[in-house]
Amino acid sequence: MKKRNCLFLLALCCALSAQAQKTGREALRKLQMAEFAIANLYVDTVDENRLVESAIIEMLSQLDPHSTYSNAEETREMNQPLQGNFEGIGIQFQMVEDTLLVIQPVSGGPSEKVGILAGDRIVTVNDTAIAGVKMGTEDIMKRLRGPKGTEVELGVLRRGVDGLLPFTVERDKIPIHSLDAAYMIQPHTGYIRVNRFAATTGEEFLKALKDLRKEGMEDLILDLQGNGGGYLNTAIDLANEFLEQKNLIVYTQGRAARRSNFYAKGNGRMRTGRLVVLVDEYSASASEIVTGAIQDWDRGVVVGRRSFGKGLVQRPIDLPDGSMIRLTVARYYTPAGRCIQKPYESGEGEDMLDSYNSDLPHRFDHGELMHADSIHFPDSLKYQTRRLARTVYGGGGIMPDFFVPIDTTRYSDYHRNLVAKGVIIRSTTGYIERHRSELRQKYKTFASFNERFEIDDEFLTQVRALADKEKIGFDEEQYRRSLPLIRTQLKALIARDLWDMNEYYQVMNATNESVRQALHVLNDGKYDQVLGISD
Repeated sequence: MKKRNCLFLLALCCALSAQAQKTGREALRKLQMAEFAIANLYVDTVDENRLVESAIIEMLSQLDPHSTYSNAEETREMNQPLQGNFEGIGIQFQMVEDTLLVIQPVSGGPSEKVGILAGDRIVTVNDTAIAGVKMGTEDIMKRLRGPKGTEVELGVLRRGVDGLLPFTVERDKIPIHSLDAAYMIQPHTGYIRVNRFAATTGEEFLKALKDLRKEGMEDLILDLQGNGGGYLNTAIDLANEFLEQKNLIVYTQGRAARRSNFYAKGNGRMRTGRLVVLVDEYSASASEIVTGAIQDWDRGVVVGRRSFGKGLVQRPIDLPDGSMIRLTVARYYTPAGRCIQKPYESGEGEDMLDSYNSDLPHRFDHGELMHADSIHFPDSLKYQTRRLARTVYGGGGIMPDFFVPIDTTRYSDYHRNLVAKGVIIRSTTGYIERHRSELRQKYKTFASFNERFEIDDEFLTQVRALADKEKIGFDEEQYRRSLPLIRTQLKALIARDLWDMNEYYQVMNATNESVRQALHVLNDGKYDQVLGISD
């Protein structure tokens, strides 16, 4: 029997060799023979799937920073935010001292329908304690999420009510919104913040645009700060809203991928009116496609700091077990011909990733995030915009027309520790728990809250007391320096809990330097000057 098995293995190995020789792929032959030999001849039992996964991961690590492998579970979790929904109970929550605190139930969602309220604490899921047991957030989310139509039993603590309240919640599809905020920031000027380019972004954006038009919007501030990208088609659809027919939006090209051009259709709803796009060092990929197209066609101006520089096109390759390879097959280029991708060192595995990931700290250390004159471009990276022939720059990322330095004056180690140890968020949730009814009675509208509510000294004393409890050493100078930011964050979080993210950003944007610069550009004639607009 052993002799027969050895003869079979030898014959199979020869067959693989012959197949590889026919195709002329010596490297493939070598890989197949190595895997075959290990799986069938190695002295001990091996996990063949794990071997193959390790080989795939190592191969991809030799290519570029964005060619990656994800197993089946990682693939499902990665796709959920872009697909625009997941299945669960429909709550926004925050972990506070090992307890799940409901910030607010999703409007019309399963939890709201059964009567779960903001401020409730979920302590059991299907008779399993999740509070006070050091359970990770991911584990808790897995227990709450599940297929549509399935039920989950929750035990809820509610302030002022003795004992646990039992709720049976039937899971349903829960929307994930890609617009954080949309409101009128000043007369005739709307503000829309997009946090990702997902399947539902176009629909959300058009609804926001329609609503703002009804409020008299003529100009728009499009906030893409911190937007890490998403679907290419969504980016193209969004850019289409601003550009004229046959305006090139982006093109892709690679060694094995012929050039593909993507054009505007000319049916956009925002082809007129002034447009300002906000970006920062975390705006990437799809954000850079939209920003580059708007800048290259002189359709609007860009405010902020140089964007991330992620301009490699990945093609998803689905594998039989549900896992996926995202393989880089081309590069993105703006209408003026700029390659969006920033340089990277190739072929060095972990060293390449370390170098690539250290780019943003490198920008900070060299002063690029604080001073525009710290950024130097060679003449070879100069390009001309399509309509006005303005000079724009390549070399990775999109360089704004109006630079906004990162504000380091308000930040301190003391403030960073307050945020990192959850003091800011916990102080807010504790305050709202004690004063929710009073706040809702006193401030019937957000406008009245925004105008009249202030963080008083008593509230700040409670923040400092919680900081002391967390053993955060008090520093008077750092505290005073960060106090305006602390007050703003506390007020914004209270606004979010009482209303929604829209109101959160209305509070935060009052001190956001890029937003303030965008308004300055619109109101002081700089926009018209840059784009050659005259009365």
